[in-house]
Amino acid sequence: MAIELKQQVKLSQQLVMTPQLQQAIKLLQLNRLELQTLVQQELQENPVLEESLEGEDPTPGELSDATPEGELSEPVSQSEIAEIAEPVSEPDGTTGSEDASTSDKFDDIDWQNYLDSNPHTGMEMRGGEDSDRPSIEATLSPAETLQDHLDWQVHLSDFDEAEQFVAGWVIGNIDDDGFVRATDEELAQQAKVDEDLVRAVIAKIQKFDPTGVGARDLRECLLLQLRALRIDDPLIVAIVDLHIALLKRRDLRGLAKVTGEPIELVAAAVQAIGALEPRPGRAIGGEDPVYITPDIYVHKLGDEFHVLLNEDGLPKLRINGMYRDVLGRDSSVEKDTREYVHDKVRSAMWLIKSIHQRQRTIFKVMQSITRHQREFFEQGVQYLKPLNLRDVADDIGMHESTVSRVTTNKYVHTPQGIFELKYFFNSGVGKFDGDSVSSETVKQKIRTIIASEDPRRPLSDQRIAEMLKRSEIDIARRTVTKYREAMNVLSSTKRRQIG
Repeated sequence: MAIELKQQVKLSQQLVMTPQLQQAIKLLQLNRLELQTLVQQELQENPVLEESLEGEDPTPGELSDATPEGELSEPVSQSEIAEIAEPVSEPDGTTGSEDASTSDKFDDIDWQNYLDSNPHTGMEMRGGEDSDRPSIEATLSPAETLQDHLDWQVHLSDFDEAEQFVAGWVIGNIDDDGFVRATDEELAQQAKVDEDLVRAVIAKIQKFDPTGVGARDLRECLLLQLRALRIDDPLIVAIVDLHIALLKRRDLRGLAKVTGEPIELVAAAVQAIGALEPRPGRAIGGEDPVYITPDIYVHKLGDEFHVLLNEDGLPKLRINGMYRDVLGRDSSVEKDTREYVHDKVRSAMWLIKSIHQRQRTIFKVMQSITRHQREFFEQGVQYLKPLNLRDVADDIGMHESTVSRVTTNKYVHTPQGIFELKYFFNSGVGKFDGDSVSSETVKQKIRTIIASEDPRRPLSDQRIAEMLKRSEIDIARRTVTKYREAMNVLSSTKRRQIG
């Protein structure tokens, strides 16, 4: 078989993930606060970018605000870089550079000595405006954790040096619910001490606040609280100490049988136990609350819904006027400097264009959602329709992946409340008439049915499925169970109340 060399010409298309394309994709996934942080970072790193002040005329390359209807100005193209090379005149007819004589006058002033000789004025000058100062949240100390609270009590107690050492290991193995998640043997091995010392330290920690902390399981936690509250009712103590498994299942009949007491007394005892705290640690610390700032607003004016983008805090970007002369045709700046400035200008222009494209895409997606879910915006979650990404992608002429990125981690303020954009995309449940209803609507119906049930005779999942079928919703019992568990609703046996 002969071996020979041949040349072939092959034409093919492929998608290359350039840094600019990666940046554009990244911008789509950012919410408003993340975008604001990225823009501020770019303003610090790219000297060509600057933020225009209020009342200034827009210049080429500037990121304009949205109009009242939410429409954005056209994105700036790369071809406009040539326009930036020309100096732009100020409204009064002068160029952006300061007057030489005025600049010389200010240069003659020793500002440092002036501020040092006027402490009050210097403090005001250094302080700046209120908008430049850090927010109040940034000056707050971190929230106290459960471990910090327990360490503080250890130092206030009569622990000797060895006990403080062991207490550090014990507290380190206490979870956020307040339970010790290690055995006495494991703690003794970790601290390299005797188990008797570990048990003695845990007994002291169990007297700390909150009551019940340091317990090894739920039974011990409840017993510690009963002891602290001086509740010595034999039935209550017996249920917690001997029949905790039946108590977890709320098996009142089983408790009445094993204790030999009337079911009414057992129900009263279970109700008293229910006033105790099964997770004592959650009263202290925990995660900080998350405050949601909507990226989009939907308002109804007349019979139409209008989409507005939330651009509060997002600065208007433009090219710094000082660098326009550098790219001028008659500029005497060195070649390396011109190339550096040109690269920075190109990067700034692409950022501005990407932000414009991001805003336009979000606006189009939200407009499409508004058209598909108009009944929801008018009447509520009961009228939410099944919707998928392809429906919106086909409506606005974009790819599904683009719609998915746009709807990630973004929230909209609507007449019905604040929702994540992903909320409007859900599967459908069939109806007997051939139509379909949103899964969120079915969840809302299940929630309504459970809220109106008799707490002494809660409805089973099979019973709820039958009630939904009478509403023309074709749903199986296992689907009701899946939706109920997704909403963190207990089963019928655990919802039962007597009394």
